[in-house]
Amino acid sequence: MKLPRRTLLHLAAGAAALPALSRLASAQTYPARPVRIVVPVPAGLAPDIIARLIAQQLSERLGQTFIVENRPGSGNNIGTELVVRALPDGYTLLLATLPNAVNATLYDNLNFNFIRDITAVAGIMHTPLVMEVNPSVPAKTVPEFIAYAKANPGKITMVSGGNGSPPHVAGELFKMMTGVDMFHVPYNGNPLPDLLAGQVQVYFGLIPSSIGYIQAGKLRALAVTSSTRSQALPEIPTMSEFVPGYVASGWYGVGAPISTAAEIVNKLNEEIDAALTDSRMKARLADLGAEPMPMTPVEFGKFVADETEKWGKVVKFADIKVD
Repeated sequence: MKLPRRTLLHLAAGAAALPALSRLASAQTYPARPVRIVVPVPAGLAPDIIARLIAQQLSERLGQTFIVENRPGSGNNIGTELVVRALPDGYTLLLATLPNAVNATLYDNLNFNFIRDITAVAGIMHTPLVMEVNPSVPAKTVPEFIAYAKANPGKITMVSGGNGSPPHVAGELFKMMTGVDMFHVPYNGNPLPDLLAGQVQVYFGLIPSSIGYIQAGKLRALAVTSSTRSQALPEIPTMSEFVPGYVASGWYGVGAPISTAAEIVNKLNEEIDAALTDSRMKARLADLGAEPMPMTPVEFGKFVADETEKWGKVVKFADIKVD
């Protein structure tokens, strides 16, 4: 039977609309089964804690289980690639962090392109680092430290949690913007014991792990690295008050495989933004020395792209190589 041309056109239009209708229906019923959030670091570290906080909120808000799955290894790259290769159906998400932006330049042979292969979903929070020194260092302010470092080139030891880690790149940005020369020592473990003992001099550390020592006078905080003062250490100035333009915050957000339906991305974004206004969530973030970072998917995507470009310049300037 030969169908009239008008009928054929209607059938073709209907067929073309089916994928869009299917995506819309999936978004309306999403999530219909448990969702996993891949965290590319071991359990117990800060990214894992943040992921579990947001997973709990999303589970409560969406009535479906959000499971945290730790996939550490290769400086965050194993877990990230797992998400890149996952189906773009909204059921595999990534806890994206600052190392993802750094790794784009730090690693020469990645099997993925973070900007190209991950869809930005939402920002969660940002947390400044704190530039802290052993009290044996005579400098009590950032300008005094810069002068001391320039008078003692290469004699000050800066520690970090490894080559390319947030404390490392924050320190290298400081060196790049001030022209000071410090000797970098990467640690596989926690460098705080040696800093407390005076065996090393300076560390750009996370506020939660350092604040007790700072308040007890065992370490001296010179500056926080965010653009505004930290609520956890309100009396400590920002680095940008002395080094204009310096900002180096750790950050956390959610990504999904590229081609994940916009309807699902937007739904997750709305729920994550709403979760960040929850009083319990805000209190827990404050305990971690962090501040909420709500963003639209477009805003978070631009933020990640800007961070990737920024830290790429630092990696190249300092000629940072992976361990």
